[in-house]
Amino acid sequence: MSSWALNTLLAGQVVVAAVYLSHMLRLRHAWLHSAYVAGGQPTVETGANENQPATEIPHAATPSLPKDKQALAFSILVAARNEAATLPQLLHDIGQQQAIAGGFEVIVVDDHSTDATAAIVREATRRVPFPLRLLQLAAESGGGRTGKKAAVEAAVRVARAPWVLLTDADCRVPVGWVRAYAELLEQHPDTQFISGPVLLTGSGWLATLQGLELAGLVGVGAASVGVSQPTMCNGANLAYARVAFYAVEGFRGNEAIPSGDDEFLLHKLHKVYPTGIRFLRDARAIVSTAAQPTLRQLLWQRVRWASKWRHYQAAAPQRLAVLVLLANLTFPVGAALWLAGAQYSWLAPLAWALKLAADVLLLGPVLRFLGRPGWLAWVPVLQLAYAPYAVATGLLGLRGGYEWKGRSVK
Repeated sequence: MSSWALNTLLAGQVVVAAVYLSHMLRLRHAWLHSAYVAGGQPTVETGANENQPATEIPHAATPSLPKDKQALAFSILVAARNEAATLPQLLHDIGQQQAIAGGFEVIVVDDHSTDATAAIVREATRRVPFPLRLLQLAAESGGGRTGKKAAVEAAVRVARAPWVLLTDADCRVPVGWVRAYAELLEQHPDTQFISGPVLLTGSGWLATLQGLELAGLVGVGAASVGVSQPTMCNGANLAYARVAFYAVEGFRGNEAIPSGDDEFLLHKLHKVYPTGIRFLRDARAIVSTAAQPTLRQLLWQRVRWASKWRHYQAAAPQRLAVLVLLANLTFPVGAALWLAGAQYSWLAPLAWALKLAADVLLLGPVLRFLGRPGWLAWVPVLQLAYAPYAVATGLLGLRGGYEWKGRSVK
C-alpha cells in the first residue's frame, strides 16, 4: 500500500475519532442536564401520527381493568427460567419496597423451567406482603411459545394495573425502586415509557470490564433519550403503560426475534409518543445484577444482544452502532498503519487519544451516579480489548445463533 493511502487511512481514523468525541460530548451534556428531567422536545411535523396525543391513540384492544383492582399503581412483571437460586432474593427485595399510593402486584412468569422456580413462587404466595401470582407458559394457550417476549405478553394480558414495571429474576432492587418510578409519573403524567439504570456487580477484572461496558450503555441510552433519539434500554429495569403497549401492538413485527423485548418496544413507542419517553436518573432506581462469571457466558450474552442490531428499524441506533464500531477500530487499525510505515504515524495515537477522551468524558458522570468512580481507571484496558471483542460479537450476532439459559437459539 502506498504512503499516500496509509496517510489517508490514518487521517480517516482521526476524523472518525473526532466525530465520536463530538457525539459523546453531546450525550454527556444530555446526561448532565436533561436525561431525567425530560425525554426530549416535541417533534413538529404535519400529517403523521407521531405527535398524536396519547389520549387519542386507539386502544380498544387493551384488556380492561377490573373495577376493584384499578387502584393498583403497578404490576411488576418478572420472567423467569431456571432461576430458583436467585428468585428468592428478588422477592425479598420487592417485599421491602417503600409504600406507594395504590400499591402493586407481582406476576412471575415461569418460562418452562426445569428447576424449582414454580415451586418457590407458589410457596412465596403464602408469606410475601404483596399480591403474587404465578403464570406458567406451558399452561398458557399456545403453550409451545417460549422466551421473554412470550412471558411478557402473557403477563401484560392479565396485569391489573395501568403500568407494568419489569425486572429480571436474577436482579436485586433497592427499597426505593418502585417509589422512584411512581414519583416520576407524578411529575410527568404524559410519560408512556421509562428506562431505568442497571449496575453489574462482581469482583475481578472480568466483572469490572463488564460493568464498565454496561455503564457506558446506560449512559448512552439515558442521554439518547435526553436528546429525543432513544437508542437502547435494559429489560432488567423499565416500565411502560399497558395502553401504550397495546397502542403499538406490543411486540408485533419482531416477535420472531428472540431478543429485543426492550429496545424494539422503545423504538416503536418513541415513534408514536415522541415526548413520552424518559430515563429515570434516580439512585433509588438502580437495579443490580451479577456479571457473567466466564468469558464463554459473557460472549453468548453479548451475541444475544448483538443479534437484534440488524433488525433495527429506527435510524438513530443504527447510526450509533456504526459510529461506535468504527471508533473502537481506531486503536488496532491505527497501530497496524503505524507498523506499516505511514509517514504521519503520529496521527494514530492522536485518534486513539480522542477516542479515549470521549469515553472518559461520558463515563465520568455516569460512574459517579452508579457509585463506581474507580472504574474509570479501567477505561484504557477496556479500549485495548474492545475492538476484537466488538468485531467478534458483531459478526456472531449477524449469524444469529447462540446459547442462552439452556436453549440453543438459531
